[in-house]
Amino acid sequence: MKDQAENLRKMIQQKKNNSDSSSRVESAQNKVDSARIYTVTSGKGGVGKSNFTANLALALQEQGEKVILFDADLGMANLDVILGVTPNYNLNHVISGKKTLPEIILEGPNGISLIPGGSGVEELANLSRYQLNNLIDSWSELEEEYDIILIDTGAGLSNIVINFILAADETLVISTSEPTSITDAYGVVKVLSNHNQNLDIKLVINQASDKEGTKIANRLTKTAQEFLDLNVDLLGVLPEDRSVIKAVKKRKPFLIEYPKSKVAKKIRTLGAELIGKEQEESKGFTGFLKDVFGFSK
Repeated sequence: MKDQAENLRKMIQQKKNNSDSSSRVESAQNKVDSARIYTVTSGKGGVGKSNFTANLALALQEQGEKVILFDADLGMANLDVILGVTPNYNLNHVISGKKTLPEIILEGPNGISLIPGGSGVEELANLSRYQLNNLIDSWSELEEEYDIILIDTGAGLSNIVINFILAADETLVISTSEPTSITDAYGVVKVLSNHNQNLDIKLVINQASDKEGTKIANRLTKTAQEFLDLNVDLLGVLPEDRSVIKAVKKRKPFLIEYPKSKVAKKIRTLGAELIGKEQEESKGFTGFLKDVFGFSK
């Protein structure tokens, strides 16, 4: 009888949880049902990609979105440094079964969350179908907890980076105004167009004036349209601002350390622009992972 009573309590609690969850979903206005996936990438390192990603997450969080970051930059994983947190575990510990996903998630400033990728990102390419199914099951919890998942990929286009981008809802390509950076950004767009010409790609020009950045972006988007038959839109231009370097030295995001700086104000505008436009329904994180690895359960 004791076991039956315990089971009954669990059933009642489960029903209550399901009811509460349904109420939350029904009351959420103007939200897609699944977490929206954005990948952030660049053609080369040193363009401020990770710094942009971390501060964009904070800007979106300020605007009412529940955001989690996934540091998938295997070579230069440094979101933890920018956010001022120290990971003890990473994705590799989840893959090996030593930790669960919730156990490795770090709480960052202002309520954002971080999944440290580490060497586990590389391991993703070598998992068996059984391991991948288990990983997908464990990550499906993110659908209910978060509105937006931002994935900071490595610079350049390794196979895993390409898979991340192709599976995401939208991709943000970061470039500076330097000729080599622009050339590399166009190279990224060109490679992606060979895989899928219907990708939703947004361009962000970093460390430039509005006039210069817009001019560069217009040239790149026009070239992409003419030679690749691919639409690439400019999301925005971020100014060069000493607040960024000063904040990095303090291991603080510039949006928090210098909230009234020009770059902080501008990234808030970019965040509002990103979530303000009409969006197609997302496949969610479970669908994203299945697309990354090219199989269905």
